[in-house]
Order: sequence, then structure tokens, then C-alpha cells
Amino acid sequence: MKVLITGGSGMVGKNLTEHTRARDHEILNPSSRELNLLSYENTVDWVRKNTPDMVIHCAGHVGGIQANIADPAGFLVKNLDMGRNIVMAAQEVGVDKLINLGSSCMYPRAAENPLEEAQILTGELEPTNEGYALAKIAVARMCSYLSATRAELDYKTLMPCNLYGAHDKFDPKVSHLLPAIIRKVHDAKTQGLSSVEIWGDGTARREFMFASDMADGLWFMTDQFENLPDMMNLGLGYDYSINEFYETAAKVIGWEGDFTHDLSKPVGMKQKLLSVTRQAELGWTPETTLEQGILQTYQFYLNNGA
Repeated sequence: MKVLITGGSGMVGKNLTEHTRARDHEILNPSSRELNLLSYENTVDWVRKNTPDMVIHCAGHVGGIQANIADPAGFLVKNLDMGRNIVMAAQEVGVDKLINLGSSCMYPRAAENPLEEAQILTGELEPTNEGYALAKIAVARMCSYLSATRAELDYKTLMPCNLYGAHDKFDPKVSHLLPAIIRKVHDAKTQGLSSVEIWGDGTARREFMFASDMADGLWFMTDQFENLPDMMNLGLGYDYSINEFYETAAKVIGWEGDFTHDLSKPVGMKQKLLSVTRQAELGWTPETTLEQGILQTYQFYLNNGA
């Protein structure tokens, strides 16, 4: 197929285009200068000119808990605009297959774990990333509405768990948890620090999948496209505590200091573990262990200007 990958310069997009399965397709991987998803006119013109067979929408304005708290309106508006523009441009031009990447942030803060797809829109969202979550939910519903009302369209949403890996962001001000941990522990080692601070008590649990595993799963699901449900999780099916992430990173990096806890800091949801029942029924499971993933991510960090 001719596959348009939006957000091709981001972590998800780069891991998708670098995966061996990408060679099976003609990949359209425009920069944001070529395809400005914040402009509907530019988006529909680009899609009409380049006529993809499928769109995989990975582009997004993303960041960790600090960035989301600092600019909730920006996370809402930018992600909503990008999603709306590419989905509506695809349907206007006549692209009949689209995979929209959602997020585990779409689930209610008090939902029972493991999180099942039917729980979307059943409760209050986590306040620390509500803007981002609202945008992701709106775009997912847009895909569902179009598929339900236009027989020729098949627009589906995959909701990956938290991701980390090559091409990640490592600045703690904008990064997600695991790359921020890698950066903090690396800095502690190189600066000779005896302790590293953890926000909260470290008992909150998170599910982080290595980005190349996510890419493998996403390409697998393109082959299974007709069998995909309207919305489906993509994850590990198991999680770790924040403390365990720090301990594993310290082991991989070779730092032997101590951890302190700042109980005044926000930590978000206590747990966010996805149900992977639908994914497993289709026959895909990620393979990279946490230690392997952190080692490869740390090597990428060292090789790219740490």
C-alpha cells in the first residue's frame, strides 16, 4: 500500500518508518513544513495530491506531566486540530482506511484496571492530562462516527500504552517518565550525585512498551486491518511501579546512589494498565523486556548527544 504516516519525525513515526515491515509499503513521510496538520486547507490539498491508500495518524503535541499541567489548552487545541484535519481530509478525498493512534490517557481516572476499551467515556478524566485526553477522545469518536455512517470508510483507533525508545525526548521538562528517568540517573552518575529525587512515593504503576515493539505491533495490525475492532488497546498487559523503573534504570546505567521521594509533587493516576485481550486474540505480543528496552534507549541517548 501507499501509507501516509503523520508525525514521521516523532518517536512513533520514526520507529514505524525504520521497522523492516515498512519496506513492504510505499511510505509517505512528510515533514510538518510539507504537511501542516494545523491547517485544514493544507492538509486536504496534500492528501488529495498524494493519494495514500491508508493513513496512520501518529502526529501529536506530546509531553510529560509537567508539560501537560503547564499548558492544558495547548495540548487540547493542537491535538484536536491535527486529528480533526487529517481525519476529515481523508474522508473528503476518499481514503477508505485510517488508523488513528489514541492514548491510555483516554481512560477515566477511577476506571478499574486492567483498562478495557468499553470503559472510554464512562467517568472523569485524570486532571493532569485532561486537555490531551479530551482531544484524543474526540478524534477517536470522529473516526467511529465516520465508519458508522459511511459504508466505504473504515477508520479505527489503536490506543497504545506509554511508550519509550529510540528518538524519544530526554529533557525532563517535556519528556515522559522513562526517558526522564534515564536522563536523571545518567546525570546523577556523570555528576557524581549521591541521590535522585522521585515525585511521590514511587508506588504508582505504569505500563511502558518499547517503541520498536509498538511499531511491530502496528504493522502487524495493518495486516489484520479488516479484523480490528473499532477501538483496541496495544500494550504489554503488565506494569511496573515508578520505583521499579528507577531501580532498573540505575542498574542498567551503573549508578549506585539512593532515591528520595518528594510527596508534595503530582503523580497522576495510581495505575494505568491496559487490557490486551483483543490484541492477544489477533496473535501479537511484544517481546522486549524492560531491562533490554532501557539499555537500548540509553545507548540511543549516549549516541545522540547526551
